Amino acid sequence: MDSPVAGNRHQGLIRTRTMEKRDDTSLHIAVRAGDINSAMEILSSTEEQELKKLLSKTNQSGETPLYVAAEYGRVDLVKEMMKFYDLEAAAIKAKNGFDAFHIAAKEGDLEVLKVFMETQSELSMTFDQTNTTALHTACEQGHIEGHLDVMKELLEKVPEIATRADKKGQTALHMAAKGQSVEIVNELIAADNGLLNMVDKKENTALHIATRKGRIEIVLALLNHKDIIQKDAINKFGETPLDTAEKFTQPKIATILQQHGVVNAKSLKKPPPMITAARELKQTVSDIKHEVHDQLEHTRKTHKRVKGIGKRINKMHHESLNNAITSTTVVAVLIATVTFAAIYQLPGQYVDGSDGLNPKDNHKTLGEANIAGNPEFIVFLLFDSMALFISLAVVVVQTSIVVVERRAKKQVMAVINKLMWLACVFVSVAFLALSFIVVGNEKWLAVGVAVIGTVTLASTLGTMCYWVIMHRIEANNLRSIRRSERSSKSLSGSVSVQSDSENDEFKKLYAI
Repeated sequence: MDSPVAGNRHQGLIRTRTMEKRDDTSLHIAVRAGDINSAMEILSSTEEQELKKLLSKTNQSGETPLYVAAEYGRVDLVKEMMKFYDLEAAAIKAKNGFDAFHIAAKEGDLEVLKVFMETQSELSMTFDQTNTTALHTACEQGHIEGHLDVMKELLEKVPEIATRADKKGQTALHMAAKGQSVEIVNELIAADNGLLNMVDKKENTALHIATRKGRIEIVLALLNHKDIIQKDAINKFGETPLDTAEKFTQPKIATILQQHGVVNAKSLKKPPPMITAARELKQTVSDIKHEVHDQLEHTRKTHKRVKGIGKRINKMHHESLNNAITSTTVVAVLIATVTFAAIYQLPGQYVDGSDGLNPKDNHKTLGEANIAGNPEFIVFLLFDSMALFISLAVVVVQTSIVVVERRAKKQVMAVINKLMWLACVFVSVAFLALSFIVVGNEKWLAVGVAVIGTVTLASTLGTMCYWVIMHRIEANNLRSIRRSERSSKSLSGSVSVQSDSENDEFKKLYAI
């Protein structure tokens, strides 16, 4: 059965939270919905190997089925599921940094925590990314019903957890001083009164924290231990609790502190504590460590993003090559069709004998073109034929060879493109030669067409050749730089080469 403490809370959760999250398994869904029968059936019917994978499977939020069961207070399911969990799997953390034990402590669910401590007591010492234990969390969340019992249970089972500090150097008493529960503060002091004078990394005691947060009742609870508490404790900012009260405008607390004999730092004979050279060095090393870690993490993320961009550019490059191959094939078929048809659609002057004249009188064969002897026709026939056969060769290659690797595909396309350029030139020459036959005596028309066509084709091919040459020159220069930089041991040089190669590899436009 679900724990009675969490019953009402989980009823509210079911009403207000989305029941499913992305990547939820069937077990996640059953546990979240409180469908105990379905969850038990999944646990009993799944093979052991598959069940271990299922129990360790996380959703988009990094939550395992055990985490969901602990969060929603499914005591019976937690008890059954823990039969299949080892310590490593049970301690899997969600993306919020909490594991199943920690989230149960945060929700104040004592019954669930008891199950965990009976089966895997080591879970009580787990912590999140800020080194915060379940006891820290329970103390900080002390205004929620159930946390006092949770804290008592944790202190009873694992007493040493009381002095465990997080990354800020704060103990459970520091966290409780931020909360609202005087009972939790008293329980912690009863468990270990040495917590009263323990300081965090900023030299703050629990009294400093409670003063800054304005917790009057907790300040009074701490001051009740007048024989133990250190009233003249000064933090790294040179402040006593009274200085802190004045700094954060807490006049009521300031009055209480003065009544209990707490004074300002100026009134004390001893000067504010100075940071020793060793501590300063340690802090500097810690700062450098964190800065280096942040830089490495940023570099890793940047490299990942660059890699992703590179993959997308590669994909675009492959698609561009495939489109170019398709276009080239279509153009080759078109040129072959046009050049083939042009042979059999010459302008008039065929000998056919339909006029009753005897072809032999003209020394002509029936069906023979009267323009066959013209130089223009000979030029047309030769260039038209060469364009036809080049186009057919391109079609045969394109439909017969399948190239997968990008560099090989570029090489094939480079050769085929040059052939298509040649075929276009031959078709153009054939057209111009035929135009001199078609215009008859109006030769100026053919000359005009020849000039326009020659200028257009020459400028186009000249530009394309310029791009090819420039691309080859840049590629050769880059290879020379790579060879020279590879011999150097400079890290910055190698990074620069990599950046240049990435820029050169993906040009916006170049002729193949």
